[in-house]
Amino acid sequence: MKATGSVFKYGDNVDTDVIIPARYLNSSDPAELATHCMEDIDKDFVKNVKKGDIIVANKNFGCGSSREHAPIAIKAAGVSCVIAETFARIFYRNAINIGLPIVECPEAAVAISAGDEVEVDFDSGIITNKTTGQTYKGQPFPEFMQKIIKAEGLINYINNK
Repeated sequence: MKATGSVFKYGDNVDTDVIIPARYLNSSDPAELATHCMEDIDKDFVKNVKKGDIIVANKNFGCGSSREHAPIAIKAAGVSCVIAETFARIFYRNAINIGLPIVECPEAAVAISAGDEVEVDFDSGIITNKTTGQTYKGQPFPEFMQKIIKAEGLINYINNK
């Protein structure tokens, strides 16, 4: 399984309130949430993001509340993967539960720039910056997590069993 896309780059401590602002939490519709994804940190994100694009961030991505709305908004906006130095623990779990691939790789998170074209191989954990030619070794997903992501989330995975 692979993801390829253009990079949107963010810094440390991107919290769930900027991923999907609390004022939009009256909806749980993924398409509606996607229209407001990242707007408090990057007002042009929803205008510029294309299906398959990748978010790269520094430390503690997804900190803040435990709401699943944040990874749902990211996935529904078309983002194929999030790469970060580290993730907030509850965001990490929520992302896997809803089928959003995320990869921890400090070297890639620091070196990759906004606009770079990046490919992520989830089987090997290899992240390739196609713009610079650099490669990085991220943490590959265990097989059971790959199955959850392939099924588009934990509930689908369980229902397919």
